[in-house]
Amino acid sequence: MRQQQKQRRRTTHLFGSLLLVAAAGVSAVGAAPAQDASPAQAATPLGQVVPAPAKVEAGGPGYAITPDTRIRVEQDSKEARRVAGYLAGVLRPSTGYELPVIGQGGPDGIRLELSRTDKDLGAEGYRLESGPGAVTITAHEAAGLFHGVQTLRQQLPAAVEKKTAQAGPWPVAGGTIEDSPRYGYRSAMLDVSRHFFGVDQVKRYIDELALYKVNKLHLHLSDDQGWRIAIDSWPRLATYGGSTQVGGGRGGYYTKDQYKEIVRYAASRYLEVVPEIDMPSHTNAALASYADLNCNGVAPPLYTGTNVGFSSLCVNKPITYTFVDDVIRELAALTPGKYIHIGGDEAHSTSHDDYVTFMNKVQPIVAKYGKTVVGWHQLTAATPIKGALAQYWGLDGTSAAEKAQVAAAARAGTGIVISPADRTYLDMKYNKDTKLGLAWAGYVEVQRSYDWNPGNYLPGAPASAVAGVEAPLWAETISTSADIDYMAFPRLPGVAELGWSPAATHDWNTYKVRLAAQGPRWDALGIGYYKSTQVPWPAS
Repeated sequence: MRQQQKQRRRTTHLFGSLLLVAAAGVSAVGAAPAQDASPAQAATPLGQVVPAPAKVEAGGPGYAITPDTRIRVEQDSKEARRVAGYLAGVLRPSTGYELPVIGQGGPDGIRLELSRTDKDLGAEGYRLESGPGAVTITAHEAAGLFHGVQTLRQQLPAAVEKKTAQAGPWPVAGGTIEDSPRYGYRSAMLDVSRHFFGVDQVKRYIDELALYKVNKLHLHLSDDQGWRIAIDSWPRLATYGGSTQVGGGRGGYYTKDQYKEIVRYAASRYLEVVPEIDMPSHTNAALASYADLNCNGVAPPLYTGTNVGFSSLCVNKPITYTFVDDVIRELAALTPGKYIHIGGDEAHSTSHDDYVTFMNKVQPIVAKYGKTVVGWHQLTAATPIKGALAQYWGLDGTSAAEKAQVAAAARAGTGIVISPADRTYLDMKYNKDTKLGLAWAGYVEVQRSYDWNPGNYLPGAPASAVAGVEAPLWAETISTSADIDYMAFPRLPGVAELGWSPAATHDWNTYKVRLAAQGPRWDALGIGYYKSTQVPWPAS
């Protein structure tokens, strides 16, 4: 999905103006003695969050978290209690308050309520109501409660994210937010093949994604430089194919238990893991591990460079499909989510006919194990299976013929995930001075990443075919969590907003103000972000 240097590579209603709602008459206490929430310590204006909520009605006195605050779980739902425990884990260190989670209703405190009758909120929507006595978050399903909690976090002062007790106060502006997502597929991809990232590093990124209501983590588990998941029936894939990475450093792979832990942790943040095994190209790590997967029966050496398109599974060998079946079977058994991504991009060493044959044989294997196919948009050169998603990663300048091919598939029923490389690829440099990243898709500053519409981006594709958006982060130059943070922030929240917020809320001038307000929060969370001059960051 990109093009590096000379080579192709992987590449409702808005609140018109935010109302400042002071926490007049509301007191809050931090770790220090009690303080009054004066106008100088006003609450964050209701709705000044990212992604922009669908509907905001600001007004009236708000709530303040105090030492007496309890987190109440209506009907003592197990799912709601889990979300309440997560919220308490965020709030307790910084406020210094006990904030007990109790399984009984009441008129005061922070109230989390699952309402089986509020079906209009959908699977991920929520309602947040803030008044003098309580903040109430209501949702139809637990994912909605969790997303409402992310909004509540952003309504509180940024210091709430710190891990040590802060002085407070902790006001929440008064009013009501009603919110639900535009798209059901809101994804971020992490390339763990070019450089390997350990379980704790992936968990850190999951926590960052959750704050912005991302609900899919696409893990790129295989490529020329490394195979990153243990497969019992083909053990050398991980032990040998996973032994290195770009630049020749020590690689790594996830044991099955480690992968399960990533899946479990993601699910606790209401993200679904979408694993990718890229094929028939981007397969040198597999070819190096098993000679029989090569047409000539000779295993190539491990590869630590960054070229693409030179490798291919042997399409005409029966063992190739035994291999694919085994890998998909084991991966499907580890993955409770709906999707498996089969790649399919940059198969420059595979003839068109062989490519079509391969993709049309592999898709039913995915379906056989109960999963839905996702592939890069080159999948549309074959025959996408019913229900498949094609991930479009082309550029503004991609040929009209290539765009038309994807659009035709969309009109025929294939869902489209939109991730244009020159808009959403988080590894693209911000400008010529950016030390990390690549520039084959051009420089991608914050406004460019945000200021487009997924619903009409691909000419000829019906808006109803767009399943959602994704922000991929390829890792040729990315090797640490600090690198991830710097390239993802501040662009990731904008792509997340494109996936969540109604199109009517889209406005760069109001967005950049809301984005700027995230800066102190990222400082408190230890996220080292790029301070784009396009954003009016608050003075430090």
